Amino acid sequence: MRLLIDTNIFLELLLGQEKQEQAKRFLLNQPKGTLCVSEFSLNSAGIKLFRAKRKSLLLELYQDLERNKVERISLTPDDVAEFIDNSERWGLDFDDAYQYTVAKKRGLSIVSFDADFDKTDLVRIEPK
Repeated sequence: MRLLIDTNIFLELLLGQEKQEQAKRFLLNQPKGTLCVSEFSLNSAGIKLFRAKRKSLLLELYQDLERNKVERISLTPDDVAEFIDNSERWGLDFDDAYQYTVAKKRGLSIVSFDADFDKTDLVRIEPK
């Protein structure tokens, strides 16, 4: 099974938040080549890391993703209509609709602490 890792998983780990151990354990236990991340998640993480004055962690994140062969995925301009439809259909905000659309287009399950995905037809995996 291939998995899309949501932004909050990386931020829990990188910023030492409450669920960092669950995120770390989950990521370390996944076979190489099974994880994906959206370009949107990387940019969102970058914004949060810059705001938290932890810019160097962004470089570490990119290096870890490369080392662990995590596929980076983005939507194309042709995906925008579907992205908007998904937002309206499921009542998702911008970031969740983006992640949902990436996961649906690629047949991925999503790994997230965000329960908003539970109201969709996606399988959400929450690290324990």
